Amino acid sequence: MTSLPSPAIDLSADEARRIALRAQGFLGAPDRRSGVRGVLRHLGAVQLDTISVLARSHELIPYARLGAVGRDTVEAAYWTETRAFEYWSHAACILPIEEWPHFAFRRRAYRTRPHWHHDLPSGAYDQVIKQLRAEGPLTATELGGAKNKGEWWDWSESKIAVERALMYGEVVCTERRSWKRVYDLAERAVPDALLHDDLDDAECLRRLVRLAGEALGVGTRADIADYHRLKGEQFDAVVADSGLVPVTVRGWDKPAWADPKALETTPRGRHRTTLLSPFDSLIWERARTERIFGFTHRLEAYVPKPKRIHGYFAMPLLAGGRLLGRVDPAREGSTLVARQVSLDSPKAVAPMAQALREAATWVGCDAVRVERVDRPELTADLVRALT
Repeated sequence: MTSLPSPAIDLSADEARRIALRAQGFLGAPDRRSGVRGVLRHLGAVQLDTISVLARSHELIPYARLGAVGRDTVEAAYWTETRAFEYWSHAACILPIEEWPHFAFRRRAYRTRPHWHHDLPSGAYDQVIKQLRAEGPLTATELGGAKNKGEWWDWSESKIAVERALMYGEVVCTERRSWKRVYDLAERAVPDALLHDDLDDAECLRRLVRLAGEALGVGTRADIADYHRLKGEQFDAVVADSGLVPVTVRGWDKPAWADPKALETTPRGRHRTTLLSPFDSLIWERARTERIFGFTHRLEAYVPKPKRIHGYFAMPLLAGGRLLGRVDPAREGSTLVARQVSLDSPKAVAPMAQALREAATWVGCDAVRVERVDRPELTADLVRALT
């Protein structure tokens, strides 16, 4: 690792927190004119996940920043007019179409990969490309079936082939239809001006590091590299040319970098009060969340039920620029059910009630029912605040 320049800028932990909140769209007036597409461009990546409680995570991301934007509006903003594509970034993510060239390094790496977990008979790959050229865009089912008759991971030949083509960049996922990927040829789906792998690996990495730094506002090497799942050494190779500036943050035990534009003005404005998806880029990296907010959060969906502490899909409560608690929500007809509510203090009662009411309205519920509060003495206050 090369030696680092001495940071000329010193930030307090509180300043770093506020810079991060503004960069992620939670401090200051939301950009409603740019809407969902503006949120996507600003964040650079919106993570997808199969879990759907109140809504799917990619719907919760713009909701948390913009408020009760219609769910159909969210989907249309992502998937119409070739505004976005799905690819492997932080995980499976929706990405602005402008970022297509930036992932050339990853497509090249997949093309030179020496082995795959699935064997593919000769001709199967070419057949999928031929079918998409003639009939596309299509789902894996429409291409001949997504699965064989075995276990859930037993993909069909056509599913293996189209996923391989997706990783290579010959095929693009242009939308999700009933949660199924819809595939089309890149030559047809990606605008001509962007359809190229002209950028070398170093330039791809430089741009992604810069964009991640802008989306985070300020972050450590691990924070910024993790945004698009880059390796630490990839970050090291390009950070000096990325445009990010080294800073020190009091209380952080590792070097940090910041977006220079984020340092030009003091973050001010209205704080958003909302529930956050565990896959929100504000909190998706556990160590960063603990460092910035002093808040430990773990997704417990895959933890055995008897061992869960906060619930299946506990959503942290953001209010006043702090994480003040969490709730594990569910829906029963037109009622939003707060199965388990965790509150850090009595001051969290009012914002939790506000966030629950807004979320209920957004998903079409007309009532909220509280089942359990980790601090029973606050239950009556929360119920009263919800009425």
